[in-house]
Amino acid sequence: MVEVISERPNHSKRFAHPSVHYTVVDSLMRYAEFLGYGDIHTKIDERTGLKAIVAIHNLKRGPAIGGCRMVTYQTIDKAMEDALRLGYMMSYKAAINNLPHGGAKAVIIKPKEIKDREAFFEKFGEFVNELGGRYITAVDSGTSPQEMDIIARRTPFVTCTSKSGSDSDPSPLTALGVCRAIEAAVKFKLGRESLDGIHVAIQGAGHVGYYLAKDLSERGAILTIADINIKSLQRCVDEFGAKICHPDEIYDVKTDVFAPCALGAVLNMDTIKRLKTLIVAGSANNQLAHHHYGALMHERGILYAPDFLINAGGLIHVAVIYDHGDLKKSVEQINNIYHTVYDIFERSLHENRATNEIAEKIARDRLR
Repeated sequence: MVEVISERPNHSKRFAHPSVHYTVVDSLMRYAEFLGYGDIHTKIDERTGLKAIVAIHNLKRGPAIGGCRMVTYQTIDKAMEDALRLGYMMSYKAAINNLPHGGAKAVIIKPKEIKDREAFFEKFGEFVNELGGRYITAVDSGTSPQEMDIIARRTPFVTCTSKSGSDSDPSPLTALGVCRAIEAAVKFKLGRESLDGIHVAIQGAGHVGYYLAKDLSERGAILTIADINIKSLQRCVDEFGAKICHPDEIYDVKTDVFAPCALGAVLNMDTIKRLKTLIVAGSANNQLAHHHYGALMHERGILYAPDFLINAGGLIHVAVIYDHGDLKKSVEQINNIYHTVYDIFERSLHENRATNEIAEKIARDRLR
């Protein structure tokens, strides 16, 4: 269902030509149908300047949960596409990690100026509340606990407030899940119980990459890191004794583990052929340029930890905090990524199938 909730006066001169409008809507509707969408809701409020989208992908497992992203978009259809893609991904993350939630994403199109910040986010809170608990909002790019506090004045369906006990930066929790997956992969592939002396090449020294490097260093791993940000690289050199390499050379480093923690679609025909690693496990979203490249790595004997499973630490945290208000319980569930991914490795070996295919099938079955 696509529902447009608008408080904007219906002045026809403000709309594009009907044929152009139809083409954009038709394309997005086809994309939503392809992804298996349930509800897509929009809110346009002229008084506050709010333009927001909530894409609810699936409700079979419970109320949908996903962050509220506020960034600049060139066009509204780009914002809608982003919401659809991210909401779909959240469903799979929740399902594979056995959370009692569906997936969703909220996107606020960042205006040039927010004249009344409190009224702006209160209006978004009203929008969330109108959905009757089918969507639970949380922090994402461009929002923080301060915005969640304002939203919470108008709806109880919000987490990541300053009083909720969840951190505004999910990076350490995302890194924890990836680190646990690396430990599981090293045990499965190399028969090693410890990461001491294991060589990990990390692509990207940003928020998650930095915390992953920290976790791995504390466990005795040897690190090689690539990033375009010199300051981020130097921080890892100073704190963890990491070696650095040129961003394009990271695929050629002979290593035990390759951890993509930057851009998506980095695993393609060319880069997979260049890899000199036994394990791929990182935090980046959509690492495979094509679904079938998981099978290519499987054929080459490279153990791949599916990204949407192992990078879900932030989602697990906000979901558990919302449901139980228990930080200890959220960390326990993030640690359980170790067992989930290890089971998938065993199934992959037994069935002789790519790990991403097995993980996706588990998620799809749970969403049905």
